Amino acid sequence: MTRVMLFISLIIISWTCSSKEVVVEIYKKKFIPAEITIAQGDTVIWKNIEKRQYHSVWFKQLQKEEPDYFFPDETYQRTFNDVGTFPYICGPHPKMTGVVTVKP
Repeated sequence: MTRVMLFISLIIISWTCSSKEVVVEIYKKKFIPAEITIAQGDTVIWKNIEKRQYHSVWFKQLQKEEPDYFFPDETYQRTFNDVGTFPYICGPHPKMTGVVTVKP
């Protein structure tokens, strides 16, 4: 039983240590980069580096309501536990688009 618990603990530790954070900047009404590929379990952080503009990161196919806006020097983050392709838009600026592709 002890070996099994140790093995499970090592798997959990290696999984949590291997996840990372990826930053997408928002500047001049663009997501930079607009398309990213990450590993399952990674977290994407969108950072608004505009001087005055507010934005949102809206995965319309995943949620019914648009999330709260975030303002200059604020961030929004999401951890991706599912594999797939996830397009998103900025609610107030629907021409701003991006895609997160999550690989296993």
